[in-house]
Amino acid sequence: MPLRGAFAAMMLAGGCVLLSVEVLGQAPARPAQGDERARAREAAERAAARIRALEREADALVAQERTLLADLRKLEIDRALRAEQLQQVSAELTDTRAARDEAARRAEALSSAAASERPMVEARMVQLYKLGRAGYWRLLLDTDDVRSVGRAYRTASAMLQIDRTRAQAHAQTLASLASERQDLEARTRAIEGLQQRAAQARAAAERAVAAHTARIAAIDEQRDLNAQMSGELEAAQHRLETAVGKSASVGPRPILPLGGFRGALPWPAEGIVTQRFGRQPATPGAPPVRRTGVEISLAEGRPARAVHEGTVAFAGPFSGYGHLVIVEHGDGTHSLYGHLQSVGVERGHPVEAGTVLGETGRNPSGNPSLYFELRVDGQPVDPLQWLRKHL
Repeated sequence: MPLRGAFAAMMLAGGCVLLSVEVLGQAPARPAQGDERARAREAAERAAARIRALEREADALVAQERTLLADLRKLEIDRALRAEQLQQVSAELTDTRAARDEAARRAEALSSAAASERPMVEARMVQLYKLGRAGYWRLLLDTDDVRSVGRAYRTASAMLQIDRTRAQAHAQTLASLASERQDLEARTRAIEGLQQRAAQARAAAERAVAAHTARIAAIDEQRDLNAQMSGELEAAQHRLETAVGKSASVGPRPILPLGGFRGALPWPAEGIVTQRFGRQPATPGAPPVRRTGVEISLAEGRPARAVHEGTVAFAGPFSGYGHLVIVEHGDGTHSLYGHLQSVGVERGHPVEAGTVLGETGRNPSGNPSLYFELRVDGQPVDPLQWLRKHL
């Protein structure tokens, strides 16, 4: 069985490390009464500071929610406007397509008319060709008297004007229809592009509304969590104030609940997280691994510090973890510090947040690192969700 698996089994079964170390000896004598009251007073001050921080965060979340609700309403209005614009563009597109089809029918009718007139036009062109370069004016040469010449002149002029007018009108009509069809096709393409952009804009507005709705829900959830943590801290503060007011203390040392400091715990050491919590993908030649803690890469010999106040439950060598320190924080909550090359505390000693527990060493692979694990209600949790977001 892997070393970490064996350790996890020992922690979860009835014979876990925290219970087995009870036989190692009795805890040292309780500290002086004045020191106990001073530590309780400091804990009460930290609890009050944390409550104020949570209340400020809650106020900020409320203000943020108001802003988001206003933004949400604006986005909903924008989405409705986009939908109306889309309908308007669709109607215009339908009208334009109908106008284009009508123009196409007119052009087809004119094309048919031109095709039916073509034989006559060609026949007249043949006649003009036979008349030669003189054209209609040859009629003047076939007359015998002056009056016939006048009639021939008027006839030739009229025929020439009729042919010219008919040809120009027909050419102008065809040119106008071709230009109109081009304009309508260009307008149709423009409207189709506008319709596509309007649909994209509406989809974007809907996505933004959905994202803001989800964000508001997350803010509500975070606000509820803050209220819960604040309530726990206030209860703990009352207990600490009671302990400070008494001249003698009986029972366990007052400890602030760890749950109120989720996301605000100091890091046990400065470094880079190289192995994360949870199930890790399989590597060649090895099955998937589920890690119950994190490994922090850092220089060897750096101080490893407690993340929260508590009492040392175990301090000493542990197979697979070098030297190991386990700190109990009350309510079934513990923090574990492994791969230490040395420890500076003993079982039963009280520690505060930031107390040096030992010096970092190397993991079984020989790499300088610190193993850190956090257990709440006896179960391992992701430490990165409890530590400050600064690494």
